[in-house]
Amino acid sequence: MIARLGGRVRSFFRSMAGQIFVILTLGMTVAAIIALLVAEQTRRHDFERVRRQRVVASAVDIANRLQRDAARTEAMMADHSIGGAAPAPPGVALAEPDTALQEALVERLGPRSQPEAGQVPTGLCFVSYTNRWERAAGLIDAPRPDCWIVRFTDHAGQRREMALSFPRLAKPPSTIFNPLYLLVIVAASAGLAIFVARFVSKPLRRLEQAAEAFSVSLDPEEIPERGPEEVRAALSTFNLMQRRARAGFAERTQLLAAISHDIQTPLTRLRLRLELVENAELRARLLADHEAMQQLVREGLDLASSTEAREEWSVLDIDSLLASMAEDAEELGAPVRFLTGCGGTVRVKPNALIRCIANLVDNAVRYGGSADISCARAGSRVLIHIRDRGPGIPADRLDQMFEPFTRGATGQPGGRTGTGIGLTIARSLAMSFEASVRLRNADDGGLIATIDMKA
Repeated sequence: MIARLGGRVRSFFRSMAGQIFVILTLGMTVAAIIALLVAEQTRRHDFERVRRQRVVASAVDIANRLQRDAARTEAMMADHSIGGAAPAPPGVALAEPDTALQEALVERLGPRSQPEAGQVPTGLCFVSYTNRWERAAGLIDAPRPDCWIVRFTDHAGQRREMALSFPRLAKPPSTIFNPLYLLVIVAASAGLAIFVARFVSKPLRRLEQAAEAFSVSLDPEEIPERGPEEVRAALSTFNLMQRRARAGFAERTQLLAAISHDIQTPLTRLRLRLELVENAELRARLLADHEAMQQLVREGLDLASSTEAREEWSVLDIDSLLASMAEDAEELGAPVRFLTGCGGTVRVKPNALIRCIANLVDNAVRYGGSADISCARAGSRVLIHIRDRGPGIPADRLDQMFEPFTRGATGQPGGRTGTGIGLTIARSLAMSFEASVRLRNADDGGLIATIDMKA
């Protein structure tokens, strides 16, 4: 079972649908991850921008206060009366100035302000103030606020320094490479990919089925021309090819039928003249040759009609048909029996099926002495077996017997009287309703002809 499942999986990935599935799944997964990475970068940029905007807003507010009343503002900052603003501790150097923050401050404070700004550790800003956090309930292990040092030159030309603190904004953790998150992306991509793969390959499967039907039938049904423009164009071209192929077969068939029909008139005149031959032995031999020639013409007409079977499809009870044909043959004195049925109905071209079975039964009775008819089911197929009790055919010649004018050796099917096109006609009739005919030798003697068709 595992081997069979593995074979089906390999077959799927070798198909066009499987390759589309793989390409789309990988492509959409990679595209989704790239899009999420871009979104993550944008989110980080926005996070930093919001942090800088808080610093700029506070710095501009303090600058405006200093411009209105510098002494009072400095006193309030020294007393920590302005929330989040305090004098900058001396000697704190900005190891990594924030260029983007400085540019934003230049826009608000003017180019003459020559701002310097950057984030520093909280302990450098509030050396004497940090003990208060330990006296606040629930804040012992809480994150300390962010601290920013801002220096700028005011309108009076005096250099100002301040320390700005803000509640720390916790950056949300990234979930891009979370295994569960990646699994959701891959599963969603695979689901969409398999839907698209099936949708895209569906017209090709229809075309494949139509091509297979055309390979076993000379008169298959045309494919409905549905789908995108390119698909409709391909299906239309395939239907046109089928019509032209059928037209070629029809022209060949009509030519053969016309020749066979035109030969009938001189053959009739020839028979009348042969009847006038006085030598009885010679007359009998000539009439036998004439009869063989007429049989060849009749079977030629049968072959022509079998390849041009433009019959409507219908549904019939297969067991009733086989039993009826066996009874009719027995009434005419032929040793024909219907052994077992398979039940149910089949969709076929009734006249073509009847002629195909009758042809095989006649061959079995003529060359094997009797015919046993049975029916069986094999999955989605129906198998009709016609068995005789003759000597059979060498295994290496079974396929050759379907070639026109091929006859077996003396004592074998086709080795006695006949034209050698009976099995060719049976195969052509079977192809008209998308079936096939094959031969095999029975283990206990005799030949079995099998008609294999859809259930």
